[in-house]
Amino acid sequence: MADRLTLEIATPMRLVVAETVDEVVAPGIAGYFGVLPGHAPFLTTLGIGEVTYRVGQDEHYLALAGGFAEVRNDKVIVLADTAERPEEIDRGRAERARERAERRLSAVTSEETIDYTRAAAALARALARLQTAAGPGSRPVFSSARRQA
Repeated sequence: MADRLTLEIATPMRLVVAETVDEVVAPGIAGYFGVLPGHAPFLTTLGIGEVTYRVGQDEHYLALAGGFAEVRNDKVIVLADTAERPEEIDRGRAERARERAERRLSAVTSEETIDYTRAAAALARALARLQTAAGPGSRPVFSSARRQA
């Protein structure tokens, strides 16, 4: 069993991450999943959220939307529809997208017909971008508690 994992995250446009890491946490379609060295192989569909990977004590974050992840032989391969590093996110644009999606979702009694699934996905993407762009101080408490367990 290896002590570390190889992580590759790619989108149709580019290779976003290619690193040796200690831990990966990603948004699966049914919820977040974590991978440590020696994890059982699996393949899953990805949802919308934030990928966290740890190299030593340093945690790195990416906003991710859709795609697939494969875990095998101490390697995690993520083929994502989109993946953005914090410095690549335009916070103003993400905030406007969040507001737009919230307005669409709150139009329940309106005569305007909208695609709720699409609006909910737009809101989730905007929230993931905003959380990633906000930086380490905005992380949930479970991040460090997970390592202590």
